[in-house]
Amino acid sequence: MSSVLDQIKQHTTIVADSGDFETISQYKPQDATTNPSLILAATQKPNYVKLIESAVNYAKQKDESIDEKVEWAMDKLLINFGVEILKIIPGRVSTEVDARLSFDKEATIEKARRLIKLYEEAGIKKERILIKVASTWEGIQAARQLEQEGIHCNLTLLFSFPQAVACAEAGVTLISPFVGRILDWYKKSTGKTYEAAEDPGVQSVTRIYNYYKNYDYKTIVMGASFRNTGEIEELAGCDFLTISPSLLHDLKEDKKTIARKLSPESAKATSEPKVTFDEKTFRWELNQDAMATEKLSEGIRKFAEDAVKLKVQLRKSLS
Repeated sequence: MSSVLDQIKQHTTIVADSGDFETISQYKPQDATTNPSLILAATQKPNYVKLIESAVNYAKQKDESIDEKVEWAMDKLLINFGVEILKIIPGRVSTEVDARLSFDKEATIEKARRLIKLYEEAGIKKERILIKVASTWEGIQAARQLEQEGIHCNLTLLFSFPQAVACAEAGVTLISPFVGRILDWYKKSTGKTYEAAEDPGVQSVTRIYNYYKNYDYKTIVMGASFRNTGEIEELAGCDFLTISPSLLHDLKEDKKTIARKLSPESAKATSEPKVTFDEKTFRWELNQDAMATEKLSEGIRKFAEDAVKLKVQLRKSLS
């Protein structure tokens, strides 16, 4: 009997949510996603020291200030992990722009271009890269510009319907709605426990998926940040799902039969009026959603904090 993971793979592209490329190969995902928190965790393992040393040596060759060298080392480290991951997977890897640029459109664009250039220097074409950007208004507009330049984007830290609509209208390649973090907020806020089908994160992704399919948006919906396998099973059929190694293991070991929950056909059976968001309405609607506002801000802070920790390590090596 096939595993739950194999059953989901029949309708959904599986993406490994990890910076630990030595575990990624076990589950044969199509793509992989990383973020500063995942890279920070991976760098604590001694077998990745050579990637750090390579990034530091690259930065040392730059005739610039120590602060700039740290930035170069950080960017090169992200690329080093991405290159190694791409040796394992057939598809694309997501590499994240510094979260501290989340409210700066132009700086986000420049950082994305720099990351792509570093990948090209390493022999990787931009078609195999997704630049990961926070789903702020500025991030979405930066992604709009980058997509026009042929740089594909993954809009992350997405917690609300207005964010999803704005991303689709900007023509971004992929969005990453965060299922588990939505659940975290509601559990804390209400004190309730939720069955998988009633999970607010699952319901959010289902709504976005159905809306995109109803109005023929090409943007890929990739459910992310899962807390349990039940959430994943309820989204079987979603375009992509990015899953941590521990949950990939659980899905691989589970042999029960599951049903496909999302499909373009079932989406067409739903209806929701088409909407649009300019900057003012986007900011207002996001402000009115306490969960999305809090989780977006929290996520940016956490990714920025872990990026700073990485930079502290790199600065010590550069000094």
